[in-house]
Amino acid sequence: MSLLRLLTKVPRKALVFHGSFLYFGYMLKKPELQQQELELVSIEGLVPEKHLLRKVDHTVDFGFIRDRVKHLYCEDNGRPALDPVVLFKLLLLGYLYGVRSERQLMREVEVNVAYRWFLGLRLRDKVPDASTLSQNRRRRFAESTIYQEIFDEIVLLAVNRGLASGAVLYSDSTHLKANANKNKFDLEQVAVKPQEYLAALEAAITEDRTEHGKKPLKPSDAEPETKEIKVSRTDKDSGYMVRDGKPKGFFYLDHRTVDGRHAIITDTHVTPANVHDSVPYLGRLDRQRERFGFDIRAVGVDAGYAAAAITHGLEERNIYGVIGYRRPTHRDGYFYKREYRYDEKLDVYICPNGQLLSYRTTNREGYRQYHSDPEQCRNCPLRDKCTQSSNATKVVTRHVWEASRERIDQHRFNRVGKRIYKRRKETVERSFADAKQLHGHRYARMRGLSKVQQQCLLAATAQNIKKIALVLSRMGPNTPLTVLLALLKACTDQIKLHLSLDNASAKTA
Repeated sequence: MSLLRLLTKVPRKALVFHGSFLYFGYMLKKPELQQQELELVSIEGLVPEKHLLRKVDHTVDFGFIRDRVKHLYCEDNGRPALDPVVLFKLLLLGYLYGVRSERQLMREVEVNVAYRWFLGLRLRDKVPDASTLSQNRRRRFAESTIYQEIFDEIVLLAVNRGLASGAVLYSDSTHLKANANKNKFDLEQVAVKPQEYLAALEAAITEDRTEHGKKPLKPSDAEPETKEIKVSRTDKDSGYMVRDGKPKGFFYLDHRTVDGRHAIITDTHVTPANVHDSVPYLGRLDRQRERFGFDIRAVGVDAGYAAAAITHGLEERNIYGVIGYRRPTHRDGYFYKREYRYDEKLDVYICPNGQLLSYRTTNREGYRQYHSDPEQCRNCPLRDKCTQSSNATKVVTRHVWEASRERIDQHRFNRVGKRIYKRRKETVERSFADAKQLHGHRYARMRGLSKVQQQCLLAATAQNIKKIALVLSRMGPNTPLTVLLALLKACTDQIKLHLSLDNASAKTA
């Protein structure tokens, strides 16, 4: 009874606090060390079913690599080599997860069960040394095309699975900072490389002059044109980049093309950063048509590709081009060039005051020159907004391929063109954003054009593998049926695209 009276005198909150203290005391009991216990486990059971590497392993068979590099290994001599499939899987792991250092990658493989499972290593197997990767890359595969072959094989896999068709392609470029100090360079005079379309341009100039009753231009006796450029002392293959809104320094450019359906990367090509985006563009389109059999129906690119040579090349290839708007250079207080209206039938320009500017000649650069009448210009009330030339003559130029550019410029205003161009930011721009944010694509890991090309090919291959694995995993377990449905949808979309392009072209004409 005395104990009961004592408990009734203790405050209720005190009893609650005391009980809580005892409860947490049991929770905070010192755990026993379990690291030394033996468990019967398999590495197969330690990797989650929905892990990305499981999806990749289920989707992509890397066995083709072994056949592609067989000729680079000695058949009857030498120490046993690391399986080339494992070697390239290691490289792709680094790009899949954005691990820039090969030494760090080896440390990650040592402790990451999923990496070991993907590589076919047991829990106790020794991880290859980082130098194995670097020495194979420098010696065995330095002059080979295996990186391009692996990339092409993955693209063909996407095509065969119905994830890419090449009907609509989007292209752009992004810069990779070279491993070079921007303040350490030499100034060198280099010859200006002639454009690939120079022969076609010269033929067009000769034809245009003949149509206007002019004699063909005589072969130029001038010395080859040169220009002064900055050459890095550290990485001579990089180019010094000077662009509006971009950092200055030594960079490389990754020119990338993606398919419009699932943003599968179909081409990647590296140049120094002082090479314009439009220079390799048409050649890379031709390469994709030849390598993958693409029937390219339409392309979408930004204003960096707005050049007469590009639009002419697209029309020659019967490709529906949609190009972003480029704001023309303009001098304040003067008329815009668009205010001088071109009359195709008369082959003259009409100035804002109504004067006709007649054809004079076609120069070596491929531009027709239209000159005004100086007698009319001297007394023109709009002369201050037109020209300040000493001979009172206004000159307006027009490229021999300008008509093709004007036709393609109109595509971005119709319904089909708007839909195509809108998709550009969701495909190629997103592809570059993922590459930089997730796959270490901001910096060149190595020096030299060929090595950076290898980096870009591996990064693009890793992105494609990831995309293919994720898309196919969402299709469900009945993959063959799903693939057939995807192919059927691809054919339907292509037919719809053909009909819409034909209707749009008819309306434009």
